[in-house]
Amino acid sequence: MPVTAFVIALAGLAAAQYPAYTGELLVSPGRNAGKCLDAENYDGAPVKIADCNGGATQKWTFGDNYHVKIHGNKCLDVKDGKDANGSKLQIWSCNGNSANQKFWYSFWDYTLSWKDRGKCVDLSGGSVENGNVAQVWGCKKENPNQVWTTGYLSSDPPQTSEKGQYGTNQCGTESSQTSNCQTAWINDVDDFCVWAPPNGGEIGNTEREVVAYCTKSGRGTRVIPDGTLKGVHFVKTKDYVQVTGTGDFTKIGVKPNDDGGELDPHGADGNGNPIGGLVYGNAFGNNLQYHEWTSFMSATEFCFRACTGPNAAQNCQHIYDVMGCRWNMPANYDAGTFESCDADNALPMGIYGTSTWYQGVKPTPAAHPIPSSSNCRTLPTIASGPAKRDHKRRAYSHDN
Repeated sequence: MPVTAFVIALAGLAAAQYPAYTGELLVSPGRNAGKCLDAENYDGAPVKIADCNGGATQKWTFGDNYHVKIHGNKCLDVKDGKDANGSKLQIWSCNGNSANQKFWYSFWDYTLSWKDRGKCVDLSGGSVENGNVAQVWGCKKENPNQVWTTGYLSSDPPQTSEKGQYGTNQCGTESSQTSNCQTAWINDVDDFCVWAPPNGGEIGNTEREVVAYCTKSGRGTRVIPDGTLKGVHFVKTKDYVQVTGTGDFTKIGVKPNDDGGELDPHGADGNGNPIGGLVYGNAFGNNLQYHEWTSFMSATEFCFRACTGPNAAQNCQHIYDVMGCRWNMPANYDAGTFESCDADNALPMGIYGTSTWYQGVKPTPAAHPIPSSSNCRTLPTIASGPAKRDHKRRAYSHDN
């Protein structure tokens, strides 16, 4: 990481009391992005798991004084202030002096900590069953029960989701080649988006401003012109969807001969490349937000993986930003084929047995092998067309 990026990252870390996203937020357990923290509007209401619906009982704001608010002036609160493992969470009228209501969010690892207590908001028993009441538990690094992502329903995004955003997330339904929509979708071989410069240029110079170009119209994005894509290979595993391929991406503004760059929801300061970029899909549920994703884009090649579930961060690692598509996402990149398959998970980027390789360390290891795939179907080509509102790829059927 360059020195300037390191300084920015430190500054972001110091300010990581809040999520990178702004406004009223859904808070979901890392184990299931279709579930949300929910609380009725009365003192003592339990903070419980429910299906995400975007209603008032699920819209949280992260404010001053370490408060996490809902219903205007109710705050996330540890019942009776007990700092024992297993103490349940409730909401209570906000009191600026109450230590029971002070929580600190880290957008680097998606944890929500009870300030100065060494406890984290925890998914009780690891269960995402509706009605399960959240608790506090001793913080433990990489505990999947302590991962809490924030975001929005695809039907109710803000105008902009992050400060400093170039474009918008309220994209409407009218596609335009001048759209600055920064909401992308990944559903299948013929229904996905890529990121590209809004006004032309190199990916590395425009990574914070890139906008969505999609195969389907009707989501308010720009549309990938017919003939741009030369080969597309979509896979769905039990933990992620991935699309890889080749094309002439100068047709969507990528500078000729650009070796490309990496895009992800983190960036150097937690705001992502692009700032405010949101990714949704239907492969694991209806219009679910992918909180972990990684993509590479060049003038001739692309790859895009979006992950869900407890291992999302590992499967969508984003630190190998100069290694390119074929090292990060070993897959089929052949031109002339357009296919959609089930597949096994790839081995996590940079993990070799019990060792982790870090970018820049010599020697550079080879890419992992391409995972096995099955149940493939092929198309003769991919042409632009209207998005199907009920598009949902067939269920994953490969043996776990």
